[in-house]
Amino acid sequence: MNCCLAQLSTYSVQQGMLMNKKLTQSFEVPPASLNAIALLLLLFSIAFYELFGKRISSSNNERSTSFNLKRIGAGLALTSVSMAIASIVEAKRKHEAVHNNIKISVFWLEFLYVLLSFSDMLTLGGMLEFFYRESPASMKTISTALGWFSTSLGFFLSSLLVDVTKAVTGWLDGKDANGSRLELFYAVLCVLNTLNLFNYIFWAKRY
Repeated sequence: MNCCLAQLSTYSVQQGMLMNKKLTQSFEVPPASLNAIALLLLLFSIAFYELFGKRISSSNNERSTSFNLKRIGAGLALTSVSMAIASIVEAKRKHEAVHNNIKISVFWLEFLYVLLSFSDMLTLGGMLEFFYRESPASMKTISTALGWFSTSLGFFLSSLLVDVTKAVTGWLDGKDANGSRLELFYAVLCVLNTLNLFNYIFWAKRY
């Protein structure tokens, strides 16, 4: 999932630079700032979870464990959906730019930002709660650190995956996003994350 999350600060910003950034006639939205809207929605979703989700997770330990595992799975599923949408949006953006010389609105990228922000809240939050509840007292700190380690490892693997994709397929070798096959790269991320989801479900059902 974190490989997908890394795209918010890399290729998504490059896409935004080639899109219509005008909010009004005199103001353009910086593509890198689109994440601010997603973060605001994320803050509201956390408050919503504190009101309703906590009632489920705090009722009993067995129910809480099941809830957190489902929460992680939902986040992974949402990540796959976000990558599928990202691929579709990029295909539309490039088609309009190349064939019709039209720049679609940069706010098309907001779907990706919002979905990935929600998936991060579900997955990382569920993972940290799961580790904290299930690990013994002597390992709670280490278990919590593993959650953040997975985030940093995901960003590292994202760079590795980009390099491998460039070397093997040449999809990302274009001078700009219009000359690359970024939509196919997003599709690959969708497939890889879906496989990761199935792997997670396999082990979670046996916990």
